[in-house]
Amino acid sequence: MLKSLYIENLAVISRADIELQKGLNVFTGETGAGKTVLIGAISAVLGQRMPKDLIRTGETRAQVSAVFTDLSDTAQKLLDEYGYEPDEDGSLLITRVIRPDSTECRVGGRPATAAVLRALGGELIDLHGQHDNTRLLSPEYHLSLVDQFAGTAEKLASYGESWKTLTRLRAELKKCSMDEGERARRIDLLQYQVQEIEEADPAPGEEEELSAQRRLMRNASRVAEALGEAKELLSPEYGEQAGVEDQFSSLAAAVSEAARFIPELEAAAGRLTDITYELEELGRDLADYQESVDFSPRQLDAVEERLSLLHTLKTKYGPDIEAVLAYAKKARAELEALMDTDNRRERLQKAVQAAQAEAQKKADELSALREKAAGELAAAVEGELRDLEMPGVRLSVRRERQALGPLGQDSMELLISPNPGEPPKPLHKIASGGEISRVMLSLKNVLTSARAHVASIFDEVDTGVSGRAADKIGRKLAEVSRYRQVLCVTHLAQVAAYAGQHLYICKSTRDGRAFTEVHPLEGDGRVKELARIISGDHVTQAALLNAGEMIAEARRKAEQSE
Repeated sequence: MLKSLYIENLAVISRADIELQKGLNVFTGETGAGKTVLIGAISAVLGQRMPKDLIRTGETRAQVSAVFTDLSDTAQKLLDEYGYEPDEDGSLLITRVIRPDSTECRVGGRPATAAVLRALGGELIDLHGQHDNTRLLSPEYHLSLVDQFAGTAEKLASYGESWKTLTRLRAELKKCSMDEGERARRIDLLQYQVQEIEEADPAPGEEEELSAQRRLMRNASRVAEALGEAKELLSPEYGEQAGVEDQFSSLAAAVSEAARFIPELEAAAGRLTDITYELEELGRDLADYQESVDFSPRQLDAVEERLSLLHTLKTKYGPDIEAVLAYAKKARAELEALMDTDNRRERLQKAVQAAQAEAQKKADELSALREKAAGELAAAVEGELRDLEMPGVRLSVRRERQALGPLGQDSMELLISPNPGEPPKPLHKIASGGEISRVMLSLKNVLTSARAHVASIFDEVDTGVSGRAADKIGRKLAEVSRYRQVLCVTHLAQVAAYAGQHLYICKSTRDGRAFTEVHPLEGDGRVKELARIISGDHVTQAALLNAGEMIAEARRKAEQSE
């Protein structure tokens, strides 16, 4: 169950710390007071996408924290799989922080992803939003309801893998079965491309090396002149002045002579001798370099042509030589496959047949489960609807077989006959808003009846309902809340009267800003709030008496149901 909810800087809610109880928790308040924000806060800790504009104006972040207790075995198993664990008392803290440029999720104080929150959320809360009634009018949604009731998750996932394999093999077979003219054109193109790359025979790093050579060739005269000057300074061929090499040789000889009489100079003499040898070696190296930069214009032209060829290959096949080589490898593989088309087509045809048979077998198993579950689901929902002031209702599920698709071979649609003597028809054609609300409530109760540890949240499930039907909804919610926690946002006094805990959402203005707060109501406070719902801003004595009687009667009916 959801034990507590803390909200900070989310839209009109500056700060709210809400304690919740077992049983039926009802939220009421004026339109626009912030009930939708409350549901949005719960959605946040369930990992749903949160618009950044929900951050309260002037603040840098919004935060929602929720504490859950009495975790189900399935929820505990998921925590173990993801590497999380509840606190010592068995409670679990989930936190969501929303910033303008990022979002942060935490489970038990440790970082998590929104995907982890979504997976855990499905085992902690079943949220019925206002848009769910609209979804109920779409036949595509009905199949998922039947699957949920039938518990087909594992079989549907297994079928999904088979469907993906079949789809992939079909695509490959289609590609392999192209007409001969297109195949011949593709072979010619690939042969030309592979030949072009193979004849060029590019090598990784070759372009960089050639670019360096070109730069050197273009500046060969300057390099040769500089090397010649350096060599002349080191060891001049002509002239009377000694070069650096001769000067160091004379210097080494002089210091060596002095070292004969001053032993301390022996080390210096040795270093000078070593330098002399190094200068001789340097002279030879400079001569070699000077000879190596003697390029002919033909050599430069060859380098330019090679670089131009490599550039052409990159323009056609990839941004760099590595990409060109990768393209050549891929083209060779496709060429080999095309050349072996007949054999490959035969192999693919057999693979498609096998995949088709496997997918069909799994689809048939799914269909059998769905067909059985559809009738049971319709009967169970009918029973719930009779308790909600729809005694003559008949519900059925129309199943149509279709070609294999991502979800199998079934199309399912809920049909309803609200009144005796009328044939069942699609919900969107004959059901009123109030009837849709009651069908949705009944479906939720049936689908979550076995999940006692999952809290159910209903956001205005009573839309379009009034009078006795509204009272029936309130009574039904109270009955359900005996087995699991229920949170309900409502505008109806008949529903609010059944609350085990009544929370009032109110909005006020201070210093030109809106603030929403959540207050628990008891005793006279509950009576006054129900009277406000009944009569509006002008609460009469009659409305107060009516509200008090409504609460007392709801308590009496709830006790009779126990």
